[in-house]
Amino acid sequence: MPTKKEEEIIKVIKEKSKIKQKVFTNTYEVFTLLKEVLSELEISINSELKGSFNEKSVKFKELSRFQHELRIAGDTLIFQMHSNIFEFDRDHGVWQISYVQNEEMSTYSGIINIYNFLADSFKYQRTNDLGYLVGRIFINKDFHYFVEGKRQMGFLYNDFGNKIIDKENLREVVETAISYSLEFDLLVPPYDNVKIISIDQIQQKRKNSQVITAKRLGFGFNSDDISVDKIKYTGG
Repeated sequence: MPTKKEEEIIKVIKEKSKIKQKVFTNTYEVFTLLKEVLSELEISINSELKGSFNEKSVKFKELSRFQHELRIAGDTLIFQMHSNIFEFDRDHGVWQISYVQNEEMSTYSGIINIYNFLADSFKYQRTNDLGYLVGRIFINKDFHYFVEGKRQMGFLYNDFGNKIIDKENLREVVETAISYSLEFDLLVPPYDNVKIISIDQIQQKRKNSQVITAKRLGFGFNSDDISVDKIKYTGG
């Protein structure tokens, strides 16, 4: 016979496992829906730009079960679903929401990250180039969601506990991420950051450019942040 403490442990494991599995299933369902949204955007935008460019300006590719790619003009957006479920740090603002306070385990969330890279970083295999987290979508057991992100991404979608994520608002999130990325231009790095280069770097540069390139290399990218990343991994 299990002890009282063992019974408590078993109960917690069962309850958390059930919730986490539900959250994972919901998040994966949304990620599958995201594939449809990205594919439709590819067709829609290219149709509007037809005849303006020699090649398609937008190209969607499913990279893996947990990763999608959308190349648009000179940018590449990577949509990545994390396979684990997360809980928020106790200092996070989500704990102030009445829905969270009244709904047990509502804060267990799946995450879909949206990263912005330069398209040339992949084209020329510049593996040292940097990408930036533009936003991340949190989805819980009830399909409630909110978005943390840069500028307008973080201001428009924080209605956790009221809004259910669907195809329409998922598309709005994606379009906002695209708009932000296209407006976020590649800036010249400070002279002192690039004034010295090694023989190995210049030789490698002939092949695939080993000098790190990013949209604001050497500049205060964090000045665009409107939220502090305070989330921790909870396990499976």
